[in-house]
Amino acid sequence: MTSPRVRTAAESARRALIDVAAGHDRLRAVLARVGGELTAVSERAAAASEARRAGVPDAYGGSYFGEGRDALGDREGRSGYARYDRIASNADIAGWLLWRNFRVATSLDVGCATGYLVEVLRERGIEAQGCDLSAYAIDHAAPGAVGHVRVANLFAGLPWPDGAFDLVTSLEILEHLPPDRVPDALAELARVCGGYLYATIPSFGPNRSGPDGHVEGKVRPERVEHYYGLGPDYRGPVPEPDLAVDAEGELVEGHLCIASFEWWTERFAEAGFTRCVDVEERLYVDIEPADLAPYWNLYVFRLEGADPAVVEPREPGRTLAELGLEHPLLGT
Repeated sequence: MTSPRVRTAAESARRALIDVAAGHDRLRAVLARVGGELTAVSERAAAASEARRAGVPDAYGGSYFGEGRDALGDREGRSGYARYDRIASNADIAGWLLWRNFRVATSLDVGCATGYLVEVLRERGIEAQGCDLSAYAIDHAAPGAVGHVRVANLFAGLPWPDGAFDLVTSLEILEHLPPDRVPDALAELARVCGGYLYATIPSFGPNRSGPDGHVEGKVRPERVEHYYGLGPDYRGPVPEPDLAVDAEGELVEGHLCIASFEWWTERFAEAGFTRCVDVEERLYVDIEPADLAPYWNLYVFRLEGADPAVVEPREPGRTLAELGLEHPLLGT
């Protein structure tokens, strides 16, 4: 712990620098830049530290996003991406889906990775922002996302005010959290959300709006039959010893929370969200030409007071086929 004497000396030095810089534009600019860089470093360190305390795997560096891997090969049974780009991430489809079904001016993508979705939404006229726990991802942001994405962590608190965004998105992110920390994360999503939330979360069991989920690939192969034997009322989450592991014995993709559609629906309800099954049904129809419906376990939620006009679709007769996006490379 820093002593009062040291803190006092540091504060005196800081004030002296400010006084000196007051009459020197160049020095003032340098001090401002350095201060900003130190703040960014501090924020990154705090986000990573809080994530570790929360139990989130610290494994989302370059190799997770395909650095050093054969772009034409596969993942060799290891977690992460053999390649990660705008096509493989299906960002154009996700961006079109959101633009078409949510008439919003602002959006925040939580867990944005390198920001391909942010880039696509900004190209479509939405003031999109993004954040991710991975400093590597933010440092390698897509060109159209640079300056609009930053390192942040749900558990440390997102650096935006209450209700800042018309739409909050979280794609393939929440399953990476320990089950007991999910309520904290959803509360923070609700805090920055000004109306609607869209999420994709690997889920199992009956689905009110689209294809049912499954446990294959989510639990250890020898436990698949056991979980189907529990019947449709089993909600999870699956205990960690039963979760699927990769070739290196690590949890597949760092997935810590594998649960049913109903379990997730209940957790969101506790955070103040109401599930919009009718909107989800429409989204499943939209992605059907791309054969993504079985893979994208999607959810749409709204907060109390959300404007229903926001979810009136744009160009209701348009399809993915017309955009040339009906046969993408399936993302991971």
